Amino acid sequence: MIHVLRLGVQTIAWLVALAWVYKLLSVIRGLPLVPDLCDPQWDSLPDGMPSLTVIVPARQEAADIGATLRSLLAQDYPNLQIIAVDDRSTDETGAIIDRIAQQHPQHLRAIHVTELPAGWLGKTHAMALAARQGESDWILFTDADITFAPDALRRALVLATATGADHLVAVPTMQIARWDEGMMLGFFQCIGIWIARPWHIPDPSRNDSAGAGAFNLIRRSAYQQIGGFEALRMVVLEDIAFGRLIKSSGLKQRLAFAPGLIRVHWASGALGLMRVMVKNLFSGFGFSVPLLLAGCVWVIVFCLFPPVGFAFPSLRLPTAITALAVFGIYRFLGRRSLISSGYALLFSSAAVVFVIAMLQSMQAVRRQGGVTWRGTFYSLKDLKRFTLLP
Repeated sequence: MIHVLRLGVQTIAWLVALAWVYKLLSVIRGLPLVPDLCDPQWDSLPDGMPSLTVIVPARQEAADIGATLRSLLAQDYPNLQIIAVDDRSTDETGAIIDRIAQQHPQHLRAIHVTELPAGWLGKTHAMALAARQGESDWILFTDADITFAPDALRRALVLATATGADHLVAVPTMQIARWDEGMMLGFFQCIGIWIARPWHIPDPSRNDSAGAGAFNLIRRSAYQQIGGFEALRMVVLEDIAFGRLIKSSGLKQRLAFAPGLIRVHWASGALGLMRVMVKNLFSGFGFSVPLLLAGCVWVIVFCLFPPVGFAFPSLRLPTAITALAVFGIYRFLGRRSLISSGYALLFSSAAVVFVIAMLQSMQAVRRQGGVTWRGTFYSLKDLKRFTLLP
């Protein structure tokens, strides 16, 4: 019996090692196929100079909204309008938007939401409301804590028009203020390639899709074709669902890295990131307990089990191979994300935090019977009607 158990553990260790090696080879082969907005080929003007509306929903964002709007107003693309939506903020967010809008009336418009209609999340409602206001060729949905280099939007439009994209997601550069932030963000990018392979996103025959709250650029015609955010009005992770809906609708989706061009500081420290995860993670599994528990098992087997192998002579070789493959993935992804490969040393520690956050997210939503989002409570029954899952 012990021999059979030992053989089973060794088999798992080798299967995990081979899976990580395969993923590393996929990254090495596929990542160079993903465009980089910093490349000189995108440093021009887009064909036809299409009009662009940037939509910035904001709630309780007084600390960041000013920097975001100023960076958008500093863009070197002339055919640009900005709509900032104050979504029922009780801090100075609305006043800051109004003050900047008064200084730039030709380029920035302020909208204030005072009441949330039934059947909507605040953010999806704010974005849908703003999208109805304009007639631009393109719409960019972004967040209120993002800052942009002056040429970021111009380069993105050049890439989108040159590749015939209907939807372009630009991967932002994560600002890392502390080591524990780097630990978690490095982990996220590493396991993210198990969820969606960036190099397969343009392929209509693949299910891989992308969406990012920091940068969802879409043709207005494509936005209208999918039904806009009205189709996602009660989805918590609306940015990811947005990308999936676009891809499943047969529209042309592209993803690009944008190192240093688009920046965000997501949260302060691992605890701050954990609070964000606790609020969001269960919704990513369609509020399904079996699926979330299966995700926990996957993380334990692929991210926590390998380091234990160093304590057992018969498992050291597959464990070493796994560790080298994970480090290689960190290194190759880090060239685009600017996250140091040194954080690979904390990979398993981040996995522990992630599993705890998954379980806490499930427990919190089930205990409360729903989610409190932007100051409004939504029942689990209502949220389950609008999940990320097919």
